[in-house]
Amino acid sequence: MKIKLISTSDVHGYLAPTDYSRRDNVAPFSLSRAATVIHQLTREDTADVWPIVIDNGDYVQGSPLTYFIARHHQEAAPLYSRLANCNHVQAGIFGNHEFNYGLDYLDLCESSRQYPMLAANIHDDLQRTLFSKPYTILERAGVKVAILGLTTQFVAHWEQPHHIAGLHFDDVVATAKHWVPKLRQLADIVVIAYHGGLERDPQTDRPTERMNGENRGSALLAEVPGIDAMITGHQHRQLAVTVHGVPVTQPGMKGTNVAMITLELDRNHQVTTSHPEIYPVADATPNTQVMQLVGPINDQMEDWLDTPLGQINGNMLVHDHLQARLHNHPYIDFINRVEMAATGTDIAATALFNDDVPGLKQHVTMREVMNSYVYPNKLAVEAITGADLRAALERCASYFLLQDGHVRVNPEFMHPKLRHYVYDIYSGIDYTFDLTKPFGQRVVQLDYHGAPVTADQKLTVTLNHYRAGGGGNYPMYQTTKIIRRLPTDMTVLIADYFAQHPVVNATQPTNFQVHY
Repeated sequence: MKIKLISTSDVHGYLAPTDYSRRDNVAPFSLSRAATVIHQLTREDTADVWPIVIDNGDYVQGSPLTYFIARHHQEAAPLYSRLANCNHVQAGIFGNHEFNYGLDYLDLCESSRQYPMLAANIHDDLQRTLFSKPYTILERAGVKVAILGLTTQFVAHWEQPHHIAGLHFDDVVATAKHWVPKLRQLADIVVIAYHGGLERDPQTDRPTERMNGENRGSALLAEVPGIDAMITGHQHRQLAVTVHGVPVTQPGMKGTNVAMITLELDRNHQVTTSHPEIYPVADATPNTQVMQLVGPINDQMEDWLDTPLGQINGNMLVHDHLQARLHNHPYIDFINRVEMAATGTDIAATALFNDDVPGLKQHVTMREVMNSYVYPNKLAVEAITGADLRAALERCASYFLLQDGHVRVNPEFMHPKLRHYVYDIYSGIDYTFDLTKPFGQRVVQLDYHGAPVTADQKLTVTLNHYRAGGGGNYPMYQTTKIIRRLPTDMTVLIADYFAQHPVVNATQPTNFQVHY
C-alpha cells in the first residue's frame, strides 16, 4: 500500500487568490489554488493508494477577510470548516492563531466540520468537546494510521488570557512520549501533526533559534522513537526533509504550497520507503467549489476595505523597510501616536511587522490599514523600570549587524523564520544605538523628558499584547507587569483615530539615532 499524507498549514485565511492590496489583485497562492492541487493529489484513491488530508493549523486568522468575518459577520464563520470539508480534510490541528478571537468564535468556525480536531497537549478545565480528541485512527484495507495532534506550547505566552481561559498547553515532547508508544500498539503507522517547527537545522542539527520551547520538532524526532512521519508548520518555511530517518514537511504560508509525504508499506504494514515533497500552487486554477463558497463574503469584504477613513498630509508610505527600521519613519510614529492616544501613556513601541508593509497612502481606506497592520493585536500598558526599558532596547539593537561598514539584519531575525516583527521602535523617549559596540552594550543614550533614564526609574509603556507577554524573547516584559489592557483591536483604534483626526500630518521622528 501507498499512503499519501497531504497537508496544508498556515493558510491564515487567504482563501481567494488575492493579497487584498487592490480589489483586482491576483495572487499566486490561496486555499482555492491549494484545493485544486489537493484534488489532483487525491484523485487516485483506492485500496492500494490511500490519500489522507490534514490541515495543520493557523487557518482562521491572518487576512483582511478573517478579520472582517470575525468582527462584522460571525454568521459566516462556519465557512472555514465547510472549506476544509471540500478538501476532504480528515484531521485538523489547532494553530496558535486559532485562539485570537476567543473560544466561542473558534467553536463557531469549526461547527460544520466533518473531521476531528486533534489536541493531545491541550488540557481543558471545562472539558469542551473541541479539545477532547488527542488523536484519530484511520483504517483502510486492514492498515491503521494514527495521527497525533500537537500545538506549540507557547500559545499561553502570546494569547490574551480570556481567549484561552481554562486551557493549558503541555510540553509537546512529554505529550508525544506518553502517546506514541500507546499508538504504536493501536496502529501500524504513527503520524505526528505538529503546529510548530524545527528548532535545529535538519542537516547539521545545529540550533537555528533560541531554545525556548516555541518550536520543538527536532526534539520530538530525536527523543520520541516510533514516529513514521511528521507534518509541521508555524514557521512559514518550505520544508521537505528527512530527519533522524523520519520524513518531515512544512508547506510555507498563505496556501503557497501543498505538502505530501508518501509512505510505501510492505505486506506486513511496515514502512519500506518514504518521500517528502512540496507542491507549489501558483499555476493551479482556483477551485470552483471553494470560490463559490468564498465569493459572497469576499465581495462584501472588498467593499468594506474601500471604506474611506481619512487623509495624510505628507508621505507615510514605506519604500525602504531597512532604512525605516534604522532611522524611524512617519508611519511608525503614527502607529505609536495611536497607541499613546488610546492608552493615555507617553511611551509606546511598535514594529514594522514585515517587508510587505506599504504604509498609508494620502487618502486612507480600511484596505491600507489592514494591509499595513496585519495582526489582530490589542494593547497593554505595562509598568516597568528604566533597567527593563534599557534591556528591551538592547534586544532591539541586536536586530542589526555591522559588516564592512554596512548595516545588515542579524540572521537570528531572518532564519529559519522571518521575524522583523520582533524589532520595535519607540516613541516618547530619546535613544541612540552604537552598532560598533558589542551586543548588550549598544544603547549609548536613553532619555525621558530630557533627562537620562535611571535603572530604578518607574515608567509605563504601551505595547501590543504579544510583546507585553514577553513574545519575541523579551523577558523583561511580563504579564505580571501589565496594569491595564485595552479590549479593542489596533485596526479599530486606527480607524477611530482617523474619525477624531480626519487629517493626519506625516512627520519624520527624530527621537531615535543610530551610529555606525
